[in-house]
Amino acid sequence: MTYTQFRINPSTGIYRSRLVLITFIFFLFLLTTIPACAAQAAKSQDASSQPTQYMIIVTGHELLTGIYADGHTYFLTRTLRPLGLECIGSMSVDDRRADLLTALDFAAKKVPLVIITGGLGPTDDDITRDVLSEFTNIPLQINPELLEAIARRFNTTPQLVRANLRRQTLIPAKGTYFANNSGTAAGLVFETPKQVFIALPGPPHELQPMVHKSLVPYLSKHFGTRLPGCSLTLRFVGMGQSQIVQTLHDHVTMPPDILVSSQFKGDRVDFTFFLPDDTENGRRQLQQLKTQITRCLGDALYAEGEQSLEECILDLLQKRNQTLTLFEIGSGGSLTAALTPANKNTNTLTAAFVAPTESQMLDLFGIDKSNSNSQSTLEMWKQLAKVASEKTKSPWIIGTGQSQTDKEGAVYIPLIIQNPDGQTTAEPIRLGGTDEMARMTLVTHILNRFRHQLK
Repeated sequence: MTYTQFRINPSTGIYRSRLVLITFIFFLFLLTTIPACAAQAAKSQDASSQPTQYMIIVTGHELLTGIYADGHTYFLTRTLRPLGLECIGSMSVDDRRADLLTALDFAAKKVPLVIITGGLGPTDDDITRDVLSEFTNIPLQINPELLEAIARRFNTTPQLVRANLRRQTLIPAKGTYFANNSGTAAGLVFETPKQVFIALPGPPHELQPMVHKSLVPYLSKHFGTRLPGCSLTLRFVGMGQSQIVQTLHDHVTMPPDILVSSQFKGDRVDFTFFLPDDTENGRRQLQQLKTQITRCLGDALYAEGEQSLEECILDLLQKRNQTLTLFEIGSGGSLTAALTPANKNTNTLTAAFVAPTESQMLDLFGIDKSNSNSQSTLEMWKQLAKVASEKTKSPWIIGTGQSQTDKEGAVYIPLIIQNPDGQTTAEPIRLGGTDEMARMTLVTHILNRFRHQLK
């Protein structure tokens, strides 16, 4: 064993002793400080990863009297949730100052972000901007760019813009505004030290583009919410929401970071699958997910994206280069009303005949009722379908007979479908009521039956 000897003079030894002591103290400092800093960083990271909470206030007397349904809450929550925002409540209030002030006070005590819809128009009951200015103590000021834009829209000069339209150029002195390319009411952003209040126009065709174009980028910049990632929307019919959820749970492997939301109305169910980042790998994961879902739920899956069931039906017919004619008795024109908007860019729906009774439908078609008295009901329906096809040259006919009641007291409507081979089928479709939702459900069931014949 070899030893190495060192000679240290007194002054050097003292220096080295002090160096060792300082090093030891610094080491103790690191031991106590680093865990605290790490804990604080973790706490900050956890806080930043929490979703931004917000509330929605929907204004409008017509919402509270049943004239219109609130579609804004559905749209906003569906759009903002994938971006990391959590809606903890939505309120509908009348166009009254006291009601709106009460709603604002309630929301401001709970969340940092409040979104208000409606009340930005030029009429006297459009009070949202004035009430927000009062509540936030932020004055309004005319924006020259908005004034110029309205002047151009109405082919006049800024000086001659009417007073009611000039009101729509007022924006908060603290905050910003969102341009409206579909109307005259700009979106308004009131920024206070604790909250942000954002007012959006009421008409959906104005609000929805503004949300995508202006609101989403603003929230990302101001609250650090993520921008839209990639998503997949699948639309189902003929299967309940809970049954779809159970099937997905049993047969589909979900990516670990996926977010799922669902909406249903009139026996139609939409599922949207979100991934936080719009990457090639994310899009590939969603396509693999779609393949899995199609494998186990393909019979109920009618569309991807925003295509409606009505658009799907007409698209299937158009791909076959075939047309459709309707005759409606028991459905009262509901099918015609549902399919007409989807037919605007095609000539797939050739004609529609609506009558309140079978007797009046026979008169409309010019069919001799004396001969029909000796026919069975099924033969009469076949004759109606045949005449409708001859009148319009459509290979496909959908008809509904007069509503009937079975032995149990259930009301149903006969559904008649004639295919291009001239074969006619008839089956009962249950009618769950006479309100709007029941009519939509009836239309959904009829179109789904027809979809299966087209597949």
